[in-house]
Amino acid sequence: QVQLVESGGGLVQAGGSLRLSCAASGRTLSTYAMGWFRQAPGKEHEFVAVINWDGGSTRYGDSVKDRFTISRDNAKNTVYLRMNSLKPEDTAVYYCVADRTSHYSNYDAYDYRGQGTQVTVSS
Repeated sequence: QVQLVESGGGLVQAGGSLRLSCAASGRTLSTYAMGWFRQAPGKEHEFVAVINWDGGSTRYGDSVKDRFTISRDNAKNTVYLRMNSLKPEDTAVYYCVADRTSHYSNYDAYDYRGQGTQVTVSS
């Protein structure tokens, strides 16, 4: 059974940076697409970013483009999300996802989803 465990969340001031990590266990995900979603209180899951199996292709949500960077280290079975120029509206629980194929912005379609890590950006 695949488990995804997110880490790196916390409280940061607006304009600051954080790096989230998502470590997979249970099987090697080197051939899987992996990505990030977020959910703010009272809102739906929002697509943040997705990366293909070898890191050669990435896509980002419009609200994070040019500020966030997704990357992966297949040797460590881990995907990262570097978040720069954080804004209060980035406050949310951030979830890691994985699947054999990218489902782009369809959160429910991903076979594997983590428990989330809280990111809070103060103004």
